[in-house]
Amino acid sequence: MMSLLGRPDVDAGEVFVNFNQNITSLAVATSGGYSLYSLGSVDSTLDKIYHTKSDELFLIERLFESSLVAIVSQRAPRKLKVCHFKKQSEICNYSYANTILAVKLNRERLIVCLEESLYIHNIQDMKVVHTIRDTPCNPLGLCALSSSSEHCYLAYPGSVTSGEVQIFDAINLHAKTMIPAHDTPLAAIAFSPSGTEIATASERGTVIRVFSSQDGSRLFELRRGLKRCVSIVSLSFSNCSEYLVSSSNTETVHIFRLDRSAAETADHGKQSTDDWMGYSFFRFLSKTVTSYLPTQVTDVFSQGRAFASVSLPEAGVRRMCAIATIQKQLRLLIASQDGYLYVYSIPSIEGAECQLIKRHDLRLEDHYAMDIKGLNSGVSIGGAAGVPPSVAGAGAGASGSADGKSTATDKPGGSSSSTSGGGGGGASGSGSAGASYASAVKGDEPVAGGPSTT
Repeated sequence: MMSLLGRPDVDAGEVFVNFNQNITSLAVATSGGYSLYSLGSVDSTLDKIYHTKSDELFLIERLFESSLVAIVSQRAPRKLKVCHFKKQSEICNYSYANTILAVKLNRERLIVCLEESLYIHNIQDMKVVHTIRDTPCNPLGLCALSSSSEHCYLAYPGSVTSGEVQIFDAINLHAKTMIPAHDTPLAAIAFSPSGTEIATASERGTVIRVFSSQDGSRLFELRRGLKRCVSIVSLSFSNCSEYLVSSSNTETVHIFRLDRSAAETADHGKQSTDDWMGYSFFRFLSKTVTSYLPTQVTDVFSQGRAFASVSLPEAGVRRMCAIATIQKQLRLLIASQDGYLYVYSIPSIEGAECQLIKRHDLRLEDHYAMDIKGLNSGVSIGGAAGVPPSVAGAGAGASGSADGKSTATDKPGGSSSSTSGGGGGGASGSGSAGASYASAVKGDEPVAGGPSTT
């Protein structure tokens, strides 16, 4: 990320790291280019799928295991480029009125987040289908897009003074619900793989909450710690949605287990009423005691604690975390912007330690690793040079600009934002979006050697 975003990590010589939607690959961008790695055998090796020289990037998103990548460079922070890396070509590009702060993808939509607006593209042809204008000031580009096509929801902050989350239906293009998640502004949000749940953390960073994205009901409340407030950097559900992992500006990464069976048991009171030495007695005692305590103290009694945690060498390093199934084993993956990828086993017993399996040096891998299936190339994609002239500006699949007609979309809870549907409304683009683009989106052209979905 660049200092324009309040993130001086690239200026400090660090790398940009990002997992794809189903945690099967890792994108790594350095000052000299970017690489894509398969995570299928990460316990032992980090297989490089692709590498290219390019302008220094501060955003890169890969669409699942497809050949499609969306990139934004520091040289042109207002321009989004969509590339087919297997064909080493730029498919199309779009320019916006202000700096692009975040890009999110799934198989239906591509979201571009600016400081005070969101553009929703149809990923099949890259046309702008909707624009959400006049959103609360969002200088860090905080937003989330569900990876699910069935529950294709977009989430973004609904306030600059409190932790409101706006849920927007990105397919039917209307506001879904507003969730008053926290008292202080949001710091991190993430959808579950199905899109039916959303995890949130505030700037205070002590409590993480999980809500239903469909009706806004609170499902879990998890306490990261009591001693200090921290800045939550990332939240991520496991593919099975049984675990949630969080990283912050401290040296500790927390894993929470979302025990839905226990929650259902507690809700329905399935324990025996005469089990006075067991669950029922504890529940009775906790209810009796907490009825005399302040609400803040009562909340502490009901909050879940970390199932497991990992302590890393130093604090103050931005880290992206994910839980993936690698060769039928659950693994905690921690990609840090000082250039390392850590692989940990996840214990089956609560409170046990996560064991370090492998530490990959991404700078070393990026410099020396051999590409699998011979995909390495010196062709620059997304840079000032290297884009074939026949591609740039060709076709009309994603070309031109249009101003949408502005309307007012009511948000649940009384707030509203100006939106426009159908037109570009400030975004202009060029390029071709032909058959190869459609194939890349659908995943019909898998990259040789890429991982299988786990």
